[in-house]
Amino acid sequence: MIIGIPKEIMPGEARVAATPETVKKFVQDGMTVLVEAGAGVGSLFYDDQYREAGAQIITDAKEIFEKSSLILKVKEPLFNEKLGVHEADMMHSGQYLITFIHPASPVNHEMVKKLAKNGIISLTLDSIPRISRAQNMDALTTMSTCAGYKGIIMAADDLFIFMPQMFTAVGVSKPANVLVIGTGVAGLQALATAKRLGAVTHAVDIRPAASEQAQSLGAKVIETGVPAELAVGTGGYAQTLPEEWLKKEREVLAEAIKDMDIIFCSALIPGRIAPILITEDMVKTMKKGSVIVDISIDQGGNCAITPPGKKEVIHGVTIMGIKNIPGLLPTSSTWMFSQNIYNIVKYLVKDGKISLDLNDEIVRSTLVTHNNDIVHAGTREAMGLK
Repeated sequence: MIIGIPKEIMPGEARVAATPETVKKFVQDGMTVLVEAGAGVGSLFYDDQYREAGAQIITDAKEIFEKSSLILKVKEPLFNEKLGVHEADMMHSGQYLITFIHPASPVNHEMVKKLAKNGIISLTLDSIPRISRAQNMDALTTMSTCAGYKGIIMAADDLFIFMPQMFTAVGVSKPANVLVIGTGVAGLQALATAKRLGAVTHAVDIRPAASEQAQSLGAKVIETGVPAELAVGTGGYAQTLPEEWLKKEREVLAEAIKDMDIIFCSALIPGRIAPILITEDMVKTMKKGSVIVDISIDQGGNCAITPPGKKEVIHGVTIMGIKNIPGLLPTSSTWMFSQNIYNIVKYLVKDGKISLDLNDEIVRSTLVTHNNDIVHAGTREAMGLK
């Protein structure tokens, strides 16, 4: 099997899907690995290191897509401005793709349709099920750790006030108030980081267990009143709420956000569009100079007016919709991500070839396009397909 590692083309994306360490493992497993020249430079992994690990360095991205039976990427296929062609159109029928596709997000629907049309067999890492045997494949969790930490650092950098309480010769300044919406892995890391920086932390999560974890980190939990049986889905993840309960959650948040200096949004539904929890009218009530970091933007965002891929000041509030926050910690995040990628490939490969058991929970959850069709449940729902 030939594995292709192209250089990521999303602006600002410094990560790469394999390190010299994982390339060596692939080669030891009997696979050929093609790495695009310079693919790892942004993460401080260099061509000579890949060569020493057994990879072939290829200068032409088209050649990698043409020759590989499996493409490993960090981000979803994008239009390559330099080559004037979409990455999905450089791929060929029967080829496998493993990456973060975020297929349910409306901005990615045309790309997913292109993958299906071109006969690509694609699997998305944002739908790895939360089960014990899939833990070491769970790139969403590892990248969430990076996003939670770095997202709060970014918010603090854009804040107009001190994060901690400051005692000075001219008086005392109050600490910043930080609200984390969705206290999964990213949210808990955000709370811990904000706490280390001296902020007063608050948390909202519809799942009782997640709220308890937030409380254990010193956060003041804001109760939504959502019944646990409606809130908690398979594997402990949050599930989509009925509209009446979503409205009640927004009402609770509408009061809370008025006092916040930073809001960190990380409420996700696996394989589904992220719930809109902050409306534009709610943003208008926030303090001028406050900051929203919406790391749910890959799946549509928790704030209705988060600018995808950008940072903008809207109604006096800095709103970050930066899509590759883990990429701002490229060495650490690449090391973690590449291990996840290696583990899922190792799991799927039998006798030197990828073997998909459509009854397997991991395969069933992650498979997006297969046999020229879109098969991912959350994506079909988002597209209105029956």
